[in-house]
Amino acid sequence: MEQAKQSQDPVGSGAAAAASRLVSIVVPVLNEQAAIAPFMGQIHRVLDLLAPEHRFEVVFVNDGSTDGTEFVIRSLMITDTTVRLVNLSRNFGKDAALCAGLEHARGEAVIPMDVDLQDSPDVLPEMIAKWRRGAKVVNARRTDRSSDTWLKRTSAQLFYRAFNALADQSIPADVGDYRLLDRQVVDVILTLGERARFNKALFSWVGFETDEVTFERAARKTGQTAWSYWKLWNFALDGIFSSTTKPLRIWSYLGSLIALSAFAYAAFIFIHTLVTGAATPGYASTVILILFFGGLNLLAIGIVGEYVGRILTEVRERPLYIVRSVHGAEERT
Repeated sequence: MEQAKQSQDPVGSGAAAAASRLVSIVVPVLNEQAAIAPFMGQIHRVLDLLAPEHRFEVVFVNDGSTDGTEFVIRSLMITDTTVRLVNLSRNFGKDAALCAGLEHARGEAVIPMDVDLQDSPDVLPEMIAKWRRGAKVVNARRTDRSSDTWLKRTSAQLFYRAFNALADQSIPADVGDYRLLDRQVVDVILTLGERARFNKALFSWVGFETDEVTFERAARKTGQTAWSYWKLWNFALDGIFSSTTKPLRIWSYLGSLIALSAFAYAAFIFIHTLVTGAATPGYASTVILILFFGGLNLLAIGIVGEYVGRILTEVRERPLYIVRSVHGAEERT
């Protein structure tokens, strides 16, 4: 019994702790009190098979939960020394919470996961094995998303295609935040100072040797997702506008093409009227053109506004998140 308890200690002691390698699992949570216990049960079922060669810590990041999520996690910490908790002062969003988890993780490898068990823990041994063989990043790609609705699957496919067509650095399709990151990769990511975070793009941007595992995405076990379609739409826009300036360049080209077409059409009307002397009718077409080009102007201004808003966010230099308290890391300064 004492030996089993020691294997769950993320700090460990003596020669066994020195020989084993610490792996951190980072779990952002928001109002997930019912999902904590099932998640930890599945995690220990898998990770206990990897001891004593590896030690583990599970870093929960409480992203401003209003239910009993913090109470459930702190109750687990009484008997489970692998659990740590980082409480944020309010809800800052999943990407900010994930950054907080990366900042507080101490492992030689860090694995972000969702608590709803849609990220299968069964592929963790394969991910760790590929990391031990030299991969700095091990992506977990979803091969089956039948648990998602048709609309969500279709919109996800369209997003990946649109993003990779526009972004300076493409991201692998059907790969979420669930992946293994070597400590060297994590340290590089933590040096990136932008406030408009889209972690999927940042994980791909840093490069390094990359490998892949696959899994079937299961249905959510407990609770309801906090991601509405409106939030997913805004998340997609944030991802695109924070990762590339190609939308601005596209509108530069489009504006130039429209301007040339307008000059050509104006020259045609002028010459036609001068040669034939006929009045040029077209009140309805004129109104349509005014409304069409006015709409294009507003759309272009909106895109420019998206980038200006992000500039404002960056120059404010406000912190990405605020930590209210940390539990289970007394040795951390």
